[in-house]
Amino acid sequence: MFRFENPDYLYILIVIPVLVLLYIGLYFQRKKRIKLLGEYALIGQLMTGTSFWRPIIKFALLMLALACLIIMQARPQLGLELETDERKGIELMVALDISNSMMATDVAPNRLEKAKNLVSNISDKLKNDKVGLIVFAGDAFIQLPITSDLVSARMFLDAINPSMIATQGTNIGDALQLAMNSFTKQKNVQRAILIITDGEDHEGKAEEMAAEAAKNGVRVFVLGIGSEKGSTIPIEGGRDYLRDRSGNVVVTKLNSEMCKQVATVGKGVFIHVDNSNIAQDRLYYELNKMEKQDLGAVSYSNYAEHFQIFAWIALILLMLELLIDEKKNPLFGKIKLFKNNEK
Repeated sequence: MFRFENPDYLYILIVIPVLVLLYIGLYFQRKKRIKLLGEYALIGQLMTGTSFWRPIIKFALLMLALACLIIMQARPQLGLELETDERKGIELMVALDISNSMMATDVAPNRLEKAKNLVSNISDKLKNDKVGLIVFAGDAFIQLPITSDLVSARMFLDAINPSMIATQGTNIGDALQLAMNSFTKQKNVQRAILIITDGEDHEGKAEEMAAEAAKNGVRVFVLGIGSEKGSTIPIEGGRDYLRDRSGNVVVTKLNSEMCKQVATVGKGVFIHVDNSNIAQDRLYYELNKMEKQDLGAVSYSNYAEHFQIFAWIALILLMLELLIDEKKNPLFGKIKLFKNNEK
């Protein structure tokens, strides 16, 4: 199969017929000016060193070289090679709390943005693993089904904000249940669920679901984000803070005890997230300890580059153009004169 990697460059080829027309126009204009000097045939006899064909040949060589250079930039590719890449890794479902309390600023710039940056940095290191993304507050839903396309995972991660779920709360139990049902059906694969939350307004059932996950061989890691001292929640625009029904400013605190309990029954690890990168490094260390299993083969197409051929052709054409003189070779004239004298 033949194709061009950058076919848009081929539009530049339209320049060549334009240059040819321009060259023809200049040729007839030059011929017209010569006729002003006298009879064209007589003037031609006086211009004994001038060649008619050599300038045309030189111009043609230049145009062919230009065409080859343009085609080279379009990167012609030939031959479809099917390559298979065996991948070993784990399956990881990330459940991210997006309740209003995650907008607290006790972790800079706020809890949610810190969590998103952490997941993004971890995904950069999980090159052969599969990752899925769940967002939850009072409800939970899948933001991204489990995939090996980590570029898409980061794109979906960037779009997350608290307005995606209207029902407030921290329903970790539903998030865990949804995560367990979101893994692939492949057997003999190490699996883990990563819960990132501040544990505020915990609605129960989390420990039960974490124990169920551990029973099925799925480890549950909990990243508790925020501080136990607590923080206010800025309202969008930054002029005021979130208040309760009585008009008091809400202070949200990390429920570390609940987070530790969920991680313990889930056979995982609780990691506290603060303004440092310690949590990120610790999480990667724990995930990296999990045994990597065969996630299957990934096949992709590979095309062989052939722009080098056109580069060499262009170089040869340019060298020929330089070697050809526009005027007649005087040596040929002497040889012809010598043959005429012999006769």
